[in-house]
Order: sequence, then C-alpha cells, then structure tokens
Amino acid sequence: MGTAADLSPSLASKLLHWFARAWEATTEADVIGRLSDESLSEIARDCSLTPDRLLQVARAGPHASDEVAALMAALDIDAAEAARIHPGEFRDMQINCSACIAKARCRRDLAAQVADRQHLHYCGNAEHLAGMRTEVALLTA
Repeated sequence: MGTAADLSPSLASKLLHWFARAWEATTEADVIGRLSDESLSEIARDCSLTPDRLLQVARAGPHASDEVAALMAALDIDAAEAARIHPGEFRDMQINCSACIAKARCRRDLAAQVADRQHLHYCGNAEHLAGMRTEVALLTA
C-alpha cells in the first residue's frame, strides 16, 4: 500500500479540500445545534427560516448552494446582480439548492456544459431562473 507521498498532488489536494469542507460544515452545524431553542428561533426568524430549516441549511455546509451560482453563470445571469436586485428570491434559491437531491446530476451537467438546457428537468430553481433570464439587467451576455 502506498504512502501519502505516493498520492498525486491533485488527488492529495482534492482529499484535503474535501476534508476541510466536511470539517467546516460539521463545525458550523455543531455550533448552531448547540444554541438554545430561543437563540435558534431568533436567528431563524432573522433569516426568514424555521429553526428546522436553519439546522438543515447549516448541516448542508457553507458551499451547499454553490451550484446555483454556477448554474446562473451557465445561463448568463449575473448572480451578484440577482442577489442585489432580488435578495429574498436569491436567498430562497440558495436555500432550495442547499437541500437539492439532484446535486450529482447538476454537477455533472455543469461540468459537461449542458446544465443550461438540462436543469429544466430536475432543478427546483428552474422557474426562478427562467424569470431572471427575462430581466435584461441581470444578463451578462
């Protein structure tokens, strides 16, 4: 069996990145999970979420909604501008993405550069994204 030194730099980097992301997500979820019910409810209310939904989002980790920004880029939607113009809708899209069960398919489609067409079949944000594509102020191309 090989040693850590035998791992290719890209494999070692990927493993370290994965472990770091898993640790970060676990740590944040643990901190939120240790809050009193009153504190949890207050934070959830400030975020326009239920306490259970807040815990679910925290457990998903800080990068759980990265795909929505990547999908927006694939659709020529400026994510920063969408967040500025439609902050509530953008937040809801991130929350929806963080709990999505089609992440693997979404990531494959993004990598294959077909997500702009295929997301319509599985993305819970497809309707929001279609609406945003009609707003000239949000388009990058």
